[in-house]
This record gives sequence, structure tokens and C-alpha cells, in this order.
Amino acid sequence: MPRTTSRVPRTLLAATAAAVLALATALTTATAPALAAPAPATAQPAEAGTTATTGATSGFWACSVPAGYTHTAVRSSWTCSGGAGFQTSEYYVEPPADGLWGCTSLVPGYTHTAVRSSYTCSGGGSHTTSQFLLYKPVTGMWACSVPSGFTYTAARQTHTCSGGASYTTTQFQLRAL
Repeated sequence: MPRTTSRVPRTLLAATAAAVLALATALTTATAPALAAPAPATAQPAEAGTTATTGATSGFWACSVPAGYTHTAVRSSWTCSGGAGFQTSEYYVEPPADGLWGCTSLVPGYTHTAVRSSYTCSGGGSHTTSQFLLYKPVTGMWACSVPSGFTYTAARQTHTCSGGASYTTTQFQLRAL
């Protein structure tokens, strides 16, 4: 006697499993503390919606980076998606400071003296992006770029500004104008 069973198409099962996983992720994200991205070198990122203070440096997670600040980590999050069905980037925002590894080199009043390759700024992706070691420019400093208000008096080839790549890039010795 043939056995009779009800067979559910695999596509329906896969769609149901995906929906359950999405719902569980959304509920977990909404009810559980958010997982922090890898910690910046100078401060431990706080949970979403909170602030943290470490010495003179304070930071917070935000959906954008305000003028006058930089960001030191990026994570994928539902917090900034506005109810969309996908995650968007959330940034760990900090005031710029000497010795801070930032995710961008374009910080007014600062230059960068080194570049490294890191997952910290990639938003949880499987690829690395560059981080930039920020410092206020001063005469005599070796920097990876020449900021406004400065010129350079010497140049050298180095791996310091290439982000761990096998090639060298130019570093400049700064002089204030």
C-alpha cells in the first residue's frame, strides 16, 4: 500500500525559515543589548542609544557623523533603517583627538600619520577598510597628507601610509605657513 504524506514545496519551507529567522533577529535586536563593533583603540563603544565616557574622550553610536566629529567604528544595525527591511550603517562617533584611529582621514584641523587595514570600519563586512591615525599637524611632523595651512620641507617613501599594503607611499615632513 502506498504511503501518503503531504509534501510542502521546498521553496515554501525556505521562505518560512527565512521569515522566522528575520523575525527572531528583529526581536532579539529590539530586546537584547546591541553587540558592540570591535573596540576603537581609545574607547570602548557603548550600547546603542547610550553614551560612554573614557577619560577625556566620549563616544556614542549614531546614524550619522555630525560636523566636527569623526567615527571610529561602523556596524550594521536596524536602529537607523527607519523600519526598512534591511540593516544600515551605525557609526561610533567621537570628538577627534591626537592618537585616535578614525575611519576617515578628512577631519578638519587634523592630519593622519599612519594608515592600517581593519575590519572595524567595514560595518561587520568580510572585507577590510582603512583606518587613519589622527594628529593635529605641527611643524616637523611626518604625515601622510599635507593639511591646509601647511607645506612640506621633505618627503620619503614608507609603508606607514599604505595601510599594510606591499607598496610604499609618500610621507611628508610638515611646516606651518
